[in-house]
Amino acid sequence: MEFNLDDTMALLARTPAMLDALLRGLPEAWTHHNEGGDTWSAFDVVGHLIHGERADWIPRARRILEHGESKAFDPFDRLAQQRDSQGKSLENLLDEFARARAESLDALRALNLTPGDLGRRGRHQALGVVTMSQLLATWPAHDMSHLHQISRIMAHQYREAVGPWGQYLGVMQCEGHSS
Repeated sequence: MEFNLDDTMALLARTPAMLDALLRGLPEAWTHHNEGGDTWSAFDVVGHLIHGERADWIPRARRILEHGESKAFDPFDRLAQQRDSQGKSLENLLDEFARARAESLDALRALNLTPGDLGRRGRHQALGVVTMSQLLATWPAHDMSHLHQISRIMAHQYREAVGPWGQYLGVMQCEGHSS
């Protein structure tokens, strides 16, 4: 499938509602527990997505348009949610994410990107040269990765309770995929 901005925006617009339907009103046993160690909970993932809306996608798109490859993207703090989510409820975070995503989509529309803009290049501090279309294609893929992660985290809470059926449940066999 080739990159298509309208298709990308259609998927991005749905993520807040998907998270809201899955997580709002659930007991903290589902939303605040992780897979052990330094792994994230569903609460943490929502906080991470909010930070991405503020510091990643639109700021990087603007950086490409304004500076091209001459000025690298600012580093992304993958753990900012630990600081930014303190004292907030999951419901607060879900509402904040919905607002932030709507603002991001409005900002993306306001960029009025042309087919030529999608080929423009920027510089990632670790990955090197990237294009606008690669950046924007990564955004919904990032959402889907975190929706998958939340499913895995929540299923993990019942890893013992499912008993022998765990061998038939792919989500119970799945491990994290990010490095």
